[in-house]
Amino acid sequence: MRRLNSLEGRLTGLLVLAGVCGALLYAGMTQWPLPQVIAWAHTDLKLDLRGPATLGVYGVLVVCLVLLLPLAWWLAHGVMGPLKRLLRALEGAVASYRDGDFSFSIAVRRSDELGELIRMHNALGQTLREQRQHLAQRELLLDTVVQNTPVALVLTDASSRIAYANIAARHLFNEGRSLNGLSFAEVIADSPEALRLAVESNEDALFTVDMDGSEETFHLSQRSFRLQGRPHRLQLFRRMTRELSRQEVAAWKRVIRVVSHELNNSLAPISSLAHSGAELARRGNLERLPGVFATIGERARHLHGFIDGYARFAKLPAPRQAAVEWPGFLESLSLHCQFRLEGPLPGQPGWFDPAQIEQVLINLVKNAHEAATEGGDDDVTLAISTVGRDVRIEVADRGPGMSQNVLAQALLPFYSTKRSGTGLGLALAREIVEAHGGRIALANRADGGLRVTLLLPLQPA
Repeated sequence: MRRLNSLEGRLTGLLVLAGVCGALLYAGMTQWPLPQVIAWAHTDLKLDLRGPATLGVYGVLVVCLVLLLPLAWWLAHGVMGPLKRLLRALEGAVASYRDGDFSFSIAVRRSDELGELIRMHNALGQTLREQRQHLAQRELLLDTVVQNTPVALVLTDASSRIAYANIAARHLFNEGRSLNGLSFAEVIADSPEALRLAVESNEDALFTVDMDGSEETFHLSQRSFRLQGRPHRLQLFRRMTRELSRQEVAAWKRVIRVVSHELNNSLAPISSLAHSGAELARRGNLERLPGVFATIGERARHLHGFIDGYARFAKLPAPRQAAVEWPGFLESLSLHCQFRLEGPLPGQPGWFDPAQIEQVLINLVKNAHEAATEGGDDDVTLAISTVGRDVRIEVADRGPGMSQNVLAQALLPFYSTKRSGTGLGLALAREIVEAHGGRIALANRADGGLRVTLLLPLQPA
């Protein structure tokens, strides 16, 4: 039954009907009743109808074809009418989808393939409507989050016109008024110079400006991308004053804890030894006093070195960069620490403060020796190579390496895994390298050990 109701079954039935009608018409003209009617009219009515009777086979076929044309047109109209209506409906649906209207649906009154196609079309429309509704809800949620975030967001197009700005950006740059369509360069024309320079740098930046009689620190993030095939630029201005203040307080607390711990570790033995020395002097036992005084002197020297390390970290001078030939620099470095040089030296000289970088490498090599000793291997290597516009210096060991937690914090000031460490060695190295415009990175080696990498800019052209 389903096969008979299909479009193929209906077309087959119509073709069979057309064939039967053609056969009946041909039989009617050649066998019965047309020949009998012509004979009766000729005999009884004396009418001369021999013309139609002499048409022959081909003539009859032509007459049948002419008579069947209206029937064929009627059948074709019956078949193509629903298809034409469906095509017009689908054309309207496609036009609605193109315009973003997914509410168009088609009434189902068929049980054949066309009816199945209509049902699938309606299901597609329902799916698109649901997806559009969900997308609208997500866009509303995203817009609500973006509009109410404390980070000032400004989106500009290729001509630096503001295409989108949230509430924080409107309050920061235009006293709460709309920014859409304005030139961002004109908006910040009267802003503090530090802000304008940060925007013009086209890079991430941290800057401080005077606002409402106080200093406010911002972090600027800038990214370029293509939106709907057109270049756009997104700029995020985040107030960092409170965050930096919290970080500053946390840093001071760490400093106070470290200093207090170290002072207590030195002053408590000094106080105890001073009391013991006084008691020995009172009893007249002078033989043990030199040992007491020597221990006090040792603790005092340790405390002096500890305080001196903090002073050097706080008063690090600006680097005096100059061209440095590698053979002479490494010969001087080898007088202070032992290492094995790997690979050839670059042909181009370095461009840095030799005293400061030497101090960094001395600390790194000494740390590598300590780690290698713990790992059962003191093979410490130094490698120098050129990478693009930078020189790369690597110090590697075969020690146990570092855990991910330690790697994430090793470069922070006052962080140390050593019981007697100050947490300033790697932090001082980072401060020196970044003052040169470079960067430092720590990573575990695949086959065991730690690698510390310094990247320093080469001499400017």
